[in-house]
Amino acid sequence: MAKHRQTMEAERNADKRSHLAQKMDLWNKALTEVANLQGWDVYGRQEAEFIEEIVNDIYNKLHISSRSALPVLIGMDSFIEFLTLWLKDASPDTTNILTILGMGGMGKTSLAKYVYGLHSHNFYTSSFIENIRRRSDSKFNGLLDLQKQLCEDISKPSLLRVHDASVYTSNIENVVASKKVFLVLDDIDRLNQLDALLGSKGFHPESKIIITTKDASLIDSCSLFKTKFKPKHTNYLLQGLDKTESQQLLFSHAFMSKDPKAGYEEVSEKLVKYCEGHPLALEVLGKSLHNKSVAYWEEVIKGLEKGIQVSGINNVLRESFDSLPYEDDKELFKHIACFFVGMDRGVVETILNTCGINTSIAFTNLIDRCLLSIGRNNKLMMHRLLEVMGRFIVREESPNKPWKRTRLWYPEESFKVLKEGNGMRNILGFTFDTRMLENEKVREAFELNTDALSKMDELMLLQLNYVKMNGSYKNFPEKLRWLCMHGFLLKSIPLDLPMENLVALDMSYSNVESFDVYYSNQLPPQRRQKQLTQSFSKDKRLLGSLKILNLSFCQQLRSLGGFDELPVLERLIVTNCINLLEVSESIEQCIQLFLIDLRYCNKLEKLPSTIKKVKTLLLDGCTLGESLVDIDMDTKISFSPIPKTIPDDMKFLEISLPSSLVRLSLGNNNLSTESFPMDFRCLSMLRDLYLDDNLIISLPNCVKSLPRLEILSMRNCKMLTLVENPPHTLTHLNLISDYKPLLQKVVFDPDMSPLNFIVNWELSAPSSFEFEGMVKIQPIAGVEEKVLLTLGWTEVDFLNLNKGTEESKIQMYYEFGIFSTIYGGEEMPNWITNTSNLRSISFTIPSSPNNLKGLNFCYVQKFRFRYECFDLPKIIICNKTKNLTWIYKHCTDVVTIGGYWVTFLSHWMFGMNEMEDGDDVTITVRENLGQVMKCGISFVYDDGKTEEEEDVLGYYKSWNHIIGGDLNGFQLTTGEYLLYIKQFMRNINSIEFSPHFVRCGIAEGASFKERKVWFRALSQRKSSVLVSHMRFGGMIDQRRSFI
Repeated sequence: MAKHRQTMEAERNADKRSHLAQKMDLWNKALTEVANLQGWDVYGRQEAEFIEEIVNDIYNKLHISSRSALPVLIGMDSFIEFLTLWLKDASPDTTNILTILGMGGMGKTSLAKYVYGLHSHNFYTSSFIENIRRRSDSKFNGLLDLQKQLCEDISKPSLLRVHDASVYTSNIENVVASKKVFLVLDDIDRLNQLDALLGSKGFHPESKIIITTKDASLIDSCSLFKTKFKPKHTNYLLQGLDKTESQQLLFSHAFMSKDPKAGYEEVSEKLVKYCEGHPLALEVLGKSLHNKSVAYWEEVIKGLEKGIQVSGINNVLRESFDSLPYEDDKELFKHIACFFVGMDRGVVETILNTCGINTSIAFTNLIDRCLLSIGRNNKLMMHRLLEVMGRFIVREESPNKPWKRTRLWYPEESFKVLKEGNGMRNILGFTFDTRMLENEKVREAFELNTDALSKMDELMLLQLNYVKMNGSYKNFPEKLRWLCMHGFLLKSIPLDLPMENLVALDMSYSNVESFDVYYSNQLPPQRRQKQLTQSFSKDKRLLGSLKILNLSFCQQLRSLGGFDELPVLERLIVTNCINLLEVSESIEQCIQLFLIDLRYCNKLEKLPSTIKKVKTLLLDGCTLGESLVDIDMDTKISFSPIPKTIPDDMKFLEISLPSSLVRLSLGNNNLSTESFPMDFRCLSMLRDLYLDDNLIISLPNCVKSLPRLEILSMRNCKMLTLVENPPHTLTHLNLISDYKPLLQKVVFDPDMSPLNFIVNWELSAPSSFEFEGMVKIQPIAGVEEKVLLTLGWTEVDFLNLNKGTEESKIQMYYEFGIFSTIYGGEEMPNWITNTSNLRSISFTIPSSPNNLKGLNFCYVQKFRFRYECFDLPKIIICNKTKNLTWIYKHCTDVVTIGGYWVTFLSHWMFGMNEMEDGDDVTITVRENLGQVMKCGISFVYDDGKTEEEEDVLGYYKSWNHIIGGDLNGFQLTTGEYLLYIKQFMRNINSIEFSPHFVRCGIAEGASFKERKVWFRALSQRKSSVLVSHMRFGGMIDQRRSFI
């Protein structure tokens, strides 16, 4: 460099000397940059470890381009993101295993293969063992070949031929114990496969193992989980695509396009609905319908709806059914597929337990193999393709002679069997609904002769809805366990109907006027009593086995009695019986009765005080708030003061609330805070309380004192403004409303249990709302000026210049130690001094004699169209010096501001250590619809004064879950945090898929429909309130329907 400098100084030509000077300057900068490069330090480390680190670094750089070869997976973005975060989460002291679960054809292998291709280069040792189930069964030494592949992938190939699986297992155990590995084991279906490939001695910490399987019960039972240091295990349930993703996948195969061809919109919609988000079905059907006419599509859809199977789909689904270990499992699956999808699990268990099926074990096996799931309200849910497969298996028993099958459900076939009277004794279940017949004339003219049922000696499950009958009811099979006759025409139940073995009787929507076996007989009293005495002994009563009675929507029903003939009754369901006046005192004979459902029986006058052991009482819509209600617990309690003058149209309702109650529902009764009972002391066992659709203003005091309450729902209480100190035992609190709510504040007790909190605050704008300790929303005009000044927000008059209704929509939000507001226009405050014309800005925090208190960040976003509603993007702040990252997603998903320009202004409070002088920081806005045109920052320092003054932001700083506080529940990886209150479950109600087929991330040891988040929920940091699964939006009704 000295020689070059001499040459430059000796040069006489000014232009040449300037050129040489520029080159010298560039050389100096390059040498300085090279000198500052951080090298590899081997001091104090083992040489082998040092070399492996260098090799890994080079290996990663060489494999960057391999990502471009990966296929496009439609609808898998959220899954890929979850698995990527899981792989990055390096737990230094444990092995991590993630099991991807799902029914066949859901894309488990494709997802695992994609993630392996995306991230395997980050691991020095990795292996993908594909199709284990088939390969291990295909030949005698199939399992040995799998072990050999694994050994060769993770260690040096051996020249010795091994014929003993235990030797390979021992070799695998030695390798995985000494080095960090990434394994993917695809399609595991037996325990011995896991034991052979994973061993029993444990893995090196930080190893990652992904397993795909259809059987959730296998993983925790393998030998690896019997070691002293068990791996950390996470289940991930892979379920159907949503409507948009389903359309994309179908269109890509059927039309080779993102959009359907003109004229194919309707048939495409039908096919998407039929497939219920099943990727394999969408792909197979899409390919088969490529270049086919609309008429051809329609014929295919008709065939699918009638149960015609597509081999490429059916074969995959059939594997799970064939793997069921017991015959009871298969029988239960077929029963549910043919008759019970959508029914309450408890009801089905009660019925089928008396049909010789061990339902407790069978249900577990079906659920573990993803052949069945339990949806909302305890409903049995089965994917439509599985339901079709189950029915196809039954149809295979006798394809052309339906009367020889064990189950009949298809309307035309059932009609033919009844009409021709050729039903056989092999039939176990039979269902027929006249309304399902396509020919209207046949539907109107058909009348069943009961002789058609006389040959079905083994029939146990019978459903005859809206069927006109003639003949003697003695012809009904005596082995019936479930009898469902909706729309029954007679006014009473015929006594000659064989009912001794009935377990469930459902006569909803019928013309029955009174349920009382004594009054069902039209004979004179003396002859009737004689007949009953002759017919029924003490041990053989008319309905001596009946456990479930459903008379819902029987609009002529006026009274219920004769309960002494129902000694084992467990569930009484009489919803929407609008003329029901009373329930007989004889109900005390039903000592096993645990559920009474009287919802919307709005003329009910009396409920006996003898229901001492009932656990569930549902009284929604019984107009309690419009009645003089006498509640008998241990003391008499009135819902409202008795007026001096009782109006003529006011009814008097006497009900009893037994102390045995566990679940009570009083929804839609016009109950107000004043008319609510003063005392619930006797309901010490109450666990679930539903007060939905009432006129409650604040949480009643009697509710606060319930010692065991876990679920409290006040959904659609449109007058509700305050919920303060609900019972600390709560685990679910639902405050969601379909109306514009008045709710202003929610305050929890310091001893609060982990909580699933459901509320929608978006509809509350512009009024204030505060979930104490987590989020506070208020109009910007209501924020004290000294608070704004402390944030460094001076000269903010522009926030109030918006005209009309826009002014009222500008609010201040506070969460995680972040203040923010959103307003229309492109004007940044003049005190945002450091700006960038990009969507990101990088800076170094300057030194200052005063302490840094916070950081103001602002961005301006422009839209191509005038959006009324838009989604706020994520903000990512990365302190590169301290290796800290905060990803912030605003609590409000949708903002309404008319115009093309939107400005977001925020203030971030930091503690003592998160941001310091000299730290290099980058802030990025992750764009969505609009383009970020510019962004900027300013720093806020303390004033340097030492005298003690009131901290204007003291209340906000006292919250637990703020930057500088406790953010453990929001940590993604070491030093990385996702600041997002709402952990949303994707809403698929609008796309008409089965409600249980929703994306799920299942946390360790349990199944959750959203990622598990724990956080404290009170203002003071010393508090210990924990809240999980906070959701804002879609409502899950926790009440259960029963038949």
